[in-house]
Amino acid sequence: MNTTAGYDIVQTVLQVDSVAALHDGIVRIRDMLGVQHLVYHSVNGSGGQTASLTYCEGWVDRYVTSDYHRIDPVVLACHRRVAPLCWTTLEWDGRRERTLLGEAADFDIGARGYSIPLRGPGGHFAILTVNDSCSTAQWQSFTAEHAATLMLLAHHINHASLELAGAAQTEEACRLSPREADALTLLATGCSRAQAADRLAISEHTLRVYIEGARHKLGASNTLHAVVCAVKQGLIAP
Repeated sequence: MNTTAGYDIVQTVLQVDSVAALHDGIVRIRDMLGVQHLVYHSVNGSGGQTASLTYCEGWVDRYVTSDYHRIDPVVLACHRRVAPLCWTTLEWDGRRERTLLGEAADFDIGARGYSIPLRGPGGHFAILTVNDSCSTAQWQSFTAEHAATLMLLAHHINHASLELAGAAQTEEACRLSPREADALTLLATGCSRAQAADRLAISEHTLRVYIEGARHKLGASNTLHAVVCAVKQGLIAP
């Protein structure tokens, strides 16, 4: 995905000002990415849930009534890790797991998926998922091309959801600007400074300003330390 297209996707999230707008944004971004489904689901520390997704109601009802979240390899893996995961790396050999996949296919849920675990204040946990039924080769090409954009997207959707719920972090050290969080997010994905600046359509000098600003707010000794602190505090997805 080129820089302009990635910027347009993030801008779609930045314009969100209500739960309904967030859902509409999810649908628009799904279409911009050219995938079958885009899903954002979060659970706060009290167990309250929020979801903006393109799955049909029939599948959501089946998933909930069958308690599939208890055995879903994607959900279980995301709870144990901070890095994104491709569904093809998970074990689907159990009887219930195979049933889950089979029923999902009946509701037009593809076997290809890429999920990003997200965390926030007060035990907040969320997952952003893109899903499709394309070939393995096509999916590998898609995830390789869009990985950095998906990380930015996950961060912004999660932050927007937290703000709408009135749960965004308020501590002074945690009030990163959107650009500061974007800069650290891209560095966390392995982008060089030049690549991160290109993704954000800014100069490397401006990128350094954002990085230094984030480092100062987080009390970090260097850029790597800033990335680690931001991940631990749930400010960015690695």
